[in-house]
Amino acid sequence: MDHLQAIRIFARVVETGGFGRAALSLNMPNTTVSKWIRSLEEHLGVKLLERNTRTISVTTDGAAYYERTRHLLMELDDIEATLGRSQGSPKGALRVDAGGSTASGIIIPQLPAFCERYPDIQVQLSVTDRTLDLIAANIDCGIRSSASDPALVTREIGALSWTTCASPGYLAKHGVPEHPHQIVERAMPVVGYFSANTGLPQPLEFHRDGEKLVLENTRNNVMVSESNAHLATALNGLGLIHTMDFMVRPFIEKGLLVPVLMSWRPEPLTVYVAYPPSRRFSTKVRVFVDWVANVFQETH
Repeated sequence: MDHLQAIRIFARVVETGGFGRAALSLNMPNTTVSKWIRSLEEHLGVKLLERNTRTISVTTDGAAYYERTRHLLMELDDIEATLGRSQGSPKGALRVDAGGSTASGIIIPQLPAFCERYPDIQVQLSVTDRTLDLIAANIDCGIRSSASDPALVTREIGALSWTTCASPGYLAKHGVPEHPHQIVERAMPVVGYFSANTGLPQPLEFHRDGEKLVLENTRNNVMVSESNAHLATALNGLGLIHTMDFMVRPFIEKGLLVPVLMSWRPEPLTVYVAYPPSRRFSTKVRVFVDWVANVFQETH
């Protein structure tokens, strides 16, 4: 038995909460994961996991074993990362999580330069507007709009401006609002954006000269949970959208969208890159974090 491999597989089962999710993150069959765990338990002479048809739970011995071995695995990863840094050529798969608009509008257009600079890194870009559990999903780092997860290391990398806009045809039909309240008073259709995680809609928030307004009871004939789809609804005249300026700016410059209420723009959205503590000394993560921070500094 490869003892170290067995420990790593056991750690993934504990962190993901199941054999299936662990197998998926490790890219191996469920049966293989089960065999490794049974071999490890036979080697140790203790039961690490309690299994039933639906769930697994960690035994007292398993929890103690995980806590001790987790630190050893982190230390080993740090040692290997340090060796990679001294060689000056980071390599291997780099798993990055980002939202749809961030991936398509900011990261991917600049990614050729990163790939040219670090040809031995294979970027695996997970694109979803659903906030993933980076640790459970075995993701190296992710782009986030908050630093609220205490389990992750976060670094502020930039701030993105907001813009409210609509198509010329929509504004010709419904008029151009001069104050946020007119959106509600005129029952102007707004395409809402709701969280794929919680199902809650993103509020329409406006700021001007210290005054803050949050619109409620807007007319939402259409709502979406993905940022590129949100943009598409505005381009097709379905309603006003309230979104990141970098997404809509190219279409505004082409005359396909028209900004409104520009004097009422809220404070820019702070953006962070987040990663599990175990990736703190990873060379490939470090170079990506530095690179993506520079990319966001040039995006407004």
